[in-house]
Amino acid sequence: MSVARVTEISSTSTKSFEDAVATGISRATKTLRGVSGAWVKEHKVAVKGDKIVSWQVNMMVTFVLED
Repeated sequence: MSVARVTEISSTSTKSFEDAVATGISRATKTLRGVSGAWVKEHKVAVKGDKIVSWQVNMMVTFVLED
């Protein structure tokens, strides 16, 4: 049996949503042990003029608690 916890994080990229997710997961795994998945809750873009300048995701990261 295992018990998990969920924490919300936000990550931004100047490349893409996929890069924002990868950056967020990479950073989360530096602090959290036992990361088992994530749910992307929100997508957001920042626009300057007629161009997208950054992509942001808010995600719920799940990690298994150690005994």
